[in-house]
Amino acid sequence: MSRVMDVLANREQYSVEPHLTVSEVAHRMAELHVGAILVMQDGELRGLFSERDFLVRVVVGGRDPNATVVSEVMTANVFTIDGSATMEEAMETMRIHNCRHLPVTREGSVVGFLSMRDLMNFALEQKTEELHHMRAYIHGA
Repeated sequence: MSRVMDVLANREQYSVEPHLTVSEVAHRMAELHVGAILVMQDGELRGLFSERDFLVRVVVGGRDPNATVVSEVMTANVFTIDGSATMEEAMETMRIHNCRHLPVTREGSVVGFLSMRDLMNFALEQKTEELHHMRAYIHGA
């Protein structure tokens, strides 16, 4: 059974500070090619900022991205998951809480960031491996 930390192994963790403007954060996200980023202050999770937050709270909300700090428009009540959890538990947590991103913690500290895309890629790899084994079994019989 695969654990969340197995999937996130050797991956960099990106974050921004809550005092940055939405424009600065959006530029950082574009540089990193990510759709969401952790908002951290002094090693503590304050929230996360996603493309959806930008669209709904900034664009639709009529806010100026150059004058709005990210802490005003980020998702502050963020659900997390422990790195020892299984991928199935992560999927269930995202389903229950209707979220696409989960900060991953270990002993209370954030150690990674899991996305719905990570879960989909994991499931696809599993199914591809199962298919490979089935084909090998059929052709070997």
